[in-house]
Amino acid sequence: MAQPKFFLQPLAAAISVACYSSVAFANVQPMATQLAPIVVTAQLANDTNGLIIHADPKQPIQPIPASDGADYLQSIPGFNAIKNGGTNADVTFRGMFGSRIKILTDGSENLGACPARMDAPTSYIQPESYDQISVIKGPQTVQYANTGSAATVIFERKKPELNTEKSYQGQASVLMGSFGRLDHNVEATVGDEKKYARLNANRSESNSYKDGDGHTVPSAWERWNADLALGWTPNEDTWLELTGGKSDGEALYAGRDMDGSQFARESLGLRFEKKNLTEVIKKVEGQVNYSYNDHVMDNFRLRTPPMMKMTHGAHTMLMPNPSEMQVTRRTLNSRLAMTSEWNKIDLVTGIDSQQNRHAGSMKSMMMNMPLTTNMKFQSYGAFGELGYQFSENSKLVTGARLDQVKIDALKLNDDRKETLPSAFIRLENQYPEYNAKSYIGLGYVERVPDYWELFSTAHGNTGMAKPTFNDLNNEKTLQLDLGYQHQYGAFNSWVSAYAGLINDYILMSYHNHSMAGMGGHDHGSSFSAGAKNVDATIAGAEVGIGYQLSDAIQADVSAAYAWGENTTDQKALPQIAPLEGRFNLRYVQDKYTLGMLWRVVAKQDRISLNQGNIVGYDMSESKGFATLALNASYHIVKDVDVAVGIDNVLDKTYTEHLNKAGSSGFGFASTEQFNNAGRNYWARISMKF
Repeated sequence: MAQPKFFLQPLAAAISVACYSSVAFANVQPMATQLAPIVVTAQLANDTNGLIIHADPKQPIQPIPASDGADYLQSIPGFNAIKNGGTNADVTFRGMFGSRIKILTDGSENLGACPARMDAPTSYIQPESYDQISVIKGPQTVQYANTGSAATVIFERKKPELNTEKSYQGQASVLMGSFGRLDHNVEATVGDEKKYARLNANRSESNSYKDGDGHTVPSAWERWNADLALGWTPNEDTWLELTGGKSDGEALYAGRDMDGSQFARESLGLRFEKKNLTEVIKKVEGQVNYSYNDHVMDNFRLRTPPMMKMTHGAHTMLMPNPSEMQVTRRTLNSRLAMTSEWNKIDLVTGIDSQQNRHAGSMKSMMMNMPLTTNMKFQSYGAFGELGYQFSENSKLVTGARLDQVKIDALKLNDDRKETLPSAFIRLENQYPEYNAKSYIGLGYVERVPDYWELFSTAHGNTGMAKPTFNDLNNEKTLQLDLGYQHQYGAFNSWVSAYAGLINDYILMSYHNHSMAGMGGHDHGSSFSAGAKNVDATIAGAEVGIGYQLSDAIQADVSAAYAWGENTTDQKALPQIAPLEGRFNLRYVQDKYTLGMLWRVVAKQDRISLNQGNIVGYDMSESKGFATLALNASYHIVKDVDVAVGIDNVLDKTYTEHLNKAGSSGFGFASTEQFNNAGRNYWARISMKF
């Protein structure tokens, strides 16, 4: 895989020079007081009473700072991930998976291409290149196309603030860790009040890690990203930005029979924003974004290919059987929205659309299928979201949207058209006398079966072999979300709870099929997924308590629990992570911090054997485990910080409930899950300029 290394060695050298220079001249230059950074081990920045969570992806997190979007999201209570190896996991939230979680970057959606979700949307995201991550829990917004029922996650970059006195800004970091982990990140912006250019570039690599028993788990990766933005701000109310980016990577997967040898991305976008048009119209914004994902998976570039028997006359011999699949997805997103305010009302209205095309090819000793477009998708939507401040401490927020979706299955010469409504209503209250606030909201969303549920499964409700295309019903979720947040002196607490009814929940059941779907290669010769609709009930909560024990000592504990029941078959919903708790203890001084993270995960005995989603399925009950991590940070000089950590201090051997089974090509048994990493050391130095 060709990788641009133009910024790697210069970046490391620049940080070293900056650190040395800052130390050398610290005694002659005035230095403003700046507190040490805190390694993030829990998310406490809740807005809207705990419904919306904001996170700063430029801060280091523990476990080891993230290699992709899924890595970072797992630091937020309620998120887990189905792991394939060392990177490119597929996130779950409150036990929900896939297109039930809307993943956006700067307001646009970039979909993966792999029929087995080897390149999940978060695998193309490098968190540190963004300024903020926002998580909106449940179906409590309608502002984005094909609304997510479990959560909406937005990775966003903010408009730079430059002037003639400060015509540049940026930051850079280098991370080193066990198992050959090495990351470089740089963000640099130059310009003035009216124009700017911003570069985000990064590279990450790691060798395969070892578990607590010292056994190597195939999990190596390399990846790089580069994004350029050109902005124009002729006045303080106008903003125009053109963006473009490329990335690529490769990943060795312990939990799959193929590896990802290419994760190529190309993107191009244009967005504008105009504020204060009239006394009522406060903002008009629009954007158009194009992305192209070109993904290759194979069983020979990063591993030894499997052998197959070949018969020639009376002779039988073993021959290597290399195979590969190339899949692509082209996506075009557009959005236009207007924000209006008058009296006690604020209103956001808009329209959006998405068009994407999927293509695939397959090559092996027995097959040579050329790259052919096999699916076309298009959606058009309109939405309105209104807030009404009917008293000083109470606000009503409500919204509705309608999506018109058409999916063309080119190989089946068939199409599917759907009209999808979604809506919510929420009451938010503040209690100043108690320094508390709360919310309660009811949301409804309909979801059309996504690409993976339609095209990567062997059959639908009827049990007949392909097509499943018009055999699956739309999924319909009605969910109640409520929460409370409170602070009193040194004590603070928060809770976010939910309960939902899902009609026609799309469930995957794995067994031997005479005709496996496109994703069947990932589970053996014929062990593949069939999809069906069932009714389900879900419930759960995330809670947190924090206490300032002294001026220097902080402690907090958080827990997350998700529960689901297949009410049609009277069985547990599968692939739901177990109860998890995290205890954090920090010692904070002006220049340095010391921290401890104790993560405790219960066993999961609510399973549904051989059922799950397009990536994973329940294989057995899982054991509970606990891990301990330590971290420290030090503020060297102004704008230069270092953070260090030790993950899995006790070198425990454990596996997550959602980990995939190991590939037989690496010697794993058919239901043997691969283990997580053993003791892991890391250090990260960062600077701002």
